[in-house]
Amino acid sequence: QVQLVESGGGLVQPGGSLRLSCAASGSIFSSFSSYTMAWYRQAPGKQRELVAAISGVGIPNSADSVKGRFTISRDNAKNTIALQMNSLKPEDTAVYYCSARIPSLSCTYWGQGTQVTVSS
Repeated sequence: QVQLVESGGGLVQPGGSLRLSCAASGSIFSSFSSYTMAWYRQAPGKQRELVAAISGVGIPNSADSVKGRFTISRDNAKNTIALQMNSLKPEDTAVYYCSARIPSLSCTYWGQGTQVTVSS
């Protein structure tokens, strides 16, 4: 069974930090290091948007809105990715989703999401 399980969301004040984690499990992830992993987010009333992605060999890229504040990383030995979020703003409030793109199956797997709320 394929699973992506996010953790680490919560309530934080503006300017604060949070670290999200995502653990991938299932036989398909025996090739975890082959897959591009990503974090998306969806705020109420808005479309889901890409926050950051990281290739199998660890090359990251991120949305302009989070550049310099968010850092994506991965640990291929543990089948995990993380998103370090610093200098959080109220507009970062959203449900954050972990995703895995599986090219051989032409599909993308999603986690259940974790809520991040930035508010004073």
